[in-house]
Amino acid sequence: MLLLAGLGNPGSEYAQTRHNVGFMAVDELAHRYSFLPFKDKLKGQIATGSIDNQKIILLKPMTFMNLSGESVLAVCSFYKLKPADIIVFHDDMDLPVGKIKVKRGGSAGGHNGLKSIDSQIGPDYLRVRIGIGRPENKKDVVDWVLHPFMEADQKTIADIISQIAEYAPLLVAGNDQTFMNRLTQFPKS
Repeated sequence: MLLLAGLGNPGSEYAQTRHNVGFMAVDELAHRYSFLPFKDKLKGQIATGSIDNQKIILLKPMTFMNLSGESVLAVCSFYKLKPADIIVFHDDMDLPVGKIKVKRGGSAGGHNGLKSIDSQIGPDYLRVRIGIGRPENKKDVVDWVLHPFMEADQKTIADIISQIAEYAPLLVAGNDQTFMNRLTQFPKS
């Protein structure tokens, strides 16, 4: 069993913001693979199903970004999961819009959702970093992440979220590098 957690903030006012790209990825996975509807449980919204015969729990923490670790820990404790069983989808300002990187462990890089998870279960889970770009002025970071993507970036994000779902069987099978190689990432590197 694997836990696939998408990070974001609850509430309709945050639904399409850059910070909620993790929620967007998990929602697309639920839709693509016909998961059961999300239910409120363990400080989050949980949906169950499978991807390529692998049992999956999808999680959207409802604790707000800065306390995401509380919900992740609650799910891990309830289902007896280890960090190696967890994949977290989250926004990353250090990557251009639509660029994806996958890595296990490492630093939270200033991301408060990851800091919260690290403090609860440690850093040894898989991270799918979804690029949202960076504002020109460092003082605008909060405003940047809590606002929707610019119109020019919306198609790019929709495309990469769709591809994440399409190639998710590779990710859940542990083929991280093949997963990244299959994605048509924007911008090209």
